[in-house]
Amino acid sequence: MKVHFIAIGGSAMHNLAIALHKKGFIVSGSDDAIYEPSVSRLSRYGLLPEQNGWYPEKITPDLDAVILGMHARPDNPELLEAQQKGLKIFSYPEYVYEQSKDKLRVVVGGSHGKTTITSMILHALQAAGKDFDYLVGAQLQGFDTMVKLSDAPLIVIEGDEYLSSPIDRRPKFHLYKANLAVLSGIAWDHINVFPTFENYTEQFEIFIQTMVPGGTVFYAGNDEALQKVIAANTSKINKIKYQLPQYEVVNGITIITYKEKQYPLEVFGEHNLLNIEAARNICGELGISTDDFYSSMVTFKGAARRLELLGKNEATNIYKDFAHSPSKLKATINAVKSQFPDRKLIACMELHTFSSLNKEFLHEYAGCMNEADHAIVFIDAHTFIQKKMEPYGEDFVKEAFDMPTLQFYNQPEVLEAFLQQQDYTDKNLLLMSSGNFGGVDLNDLAVKILNK
Repeated sequence: MKVHFIAIGGSAMHNLAIALHKKGFIVSGSDDAIYEPSVSRLSRYGLLPEQNGWYPEKITPDLDAVILGMHARPDNPELLEAQQKGLKIFSYPEYVYEQSKDKLRVVVGGSHGKTTITSMILHALQAAGKDFDYLVGAQLQGFDTMVKLSDAPLIVIEGDEYLSSPIDRRPKFHLYKANLAVLSGIAWDHINVFPTFENYTEQFEIFIQTMVPGGTVFYAGNDEALQKVIAANTSKINKIKYQLPQYEVVNGITIITYKEKQYPLEVFGEHNLLNIEAARNICGELGISTDDFYSSMVTFKGAARRLELLGKNEATNIYKDFAHSPSKLKATINAVKSQFPDRKLIACMELHTFSSLNKEFLHEYAGCMNEADHAIVFIDAHTFIQKKMEPYGEDFVKEAFDMPTLQFYNQPEVLEAFLQQQDYTDKNLLLMSSGNFGGVDLNDLAVKILNK
């Protein structure tokens, strides 16, 4: 098979390219800008384009498939050439389905927890010695790539609800036709393509309708919006809710108890305990016993940037997390406060995505940082320019978050200096962003704080 990737540098795209290369496909690709880690990883497999840019001459008649990334535009010259030649054009979720339509497909969907739940399932399957393929949205310890496609009878897919490609406006998770599924919850996101909460919720209703008849969806029992979607659905599938397991927190360690046996975890927070139960239910369907599953979770360290410990000493733990939407922010702050009830919490988050920066959406953040003892919001001043959005300042952010004591920064060096100056005796620091805090080196910051 000969396949060409338009926008090969994307997170999922370059991993799919590597997966197909490992499968023996002849893979080529183009992009107008490629960044790390994509550059190094593509280069390692001989897949890095010789130079950036779009080259219609790469679109040859002998291509079996052209895979189109979300980063490309509808007027991309390579795409136009492929259309003119009548070649088969796929979005990456379409192509993943094409490669897995004869497998048992597990799809993990929901507004939060998708990467973690998928990672937990993969960790348990690996511990059980099962043969499986996967697609996950973060680099995982013990896994070389974020995508694997082989002759395995099973594939586990992180089911993103964002659009598939510039010419395919369907959410990615609508294309996978799940046999088994998880829905972790519904909290409005991606408002640039789903302008109302009702429109966003509808995508989850459609997802259930795309499932294979007779399949099973496991859903979070604590989510009201999700309960309504499940109750209204008439598809011929099994709908089973999951809830928190029996657990306790002892000396900063979360321990699950099952049949009088205890399983101490490296992860923590009620949101992660719910994630564990979602994964346990799926793994039960895949032949893994509850005891074997919980035993595997004892060694699960979490996905990258999900309550990732940057460093600690006797008085302070410093975490970074991907949290950026209101529901994720609230759950992550709650997790750290619950785990360390005797310590104060400095919580710092960056508004970075189009949705989170939108003035109409910003009021969705009201109250979500209230549990933090010291709340800080950062917006890199350059972000408004890059996204061509009207800037706003401290007063508007405080009003939207409904938090007069909140501190606001828009210069990374000023934020970094402030964080270094604080007294962290019996305090934890939580840094939350899907961006990079304007280029602040968080590992270096943690070292400086802990060695003061």
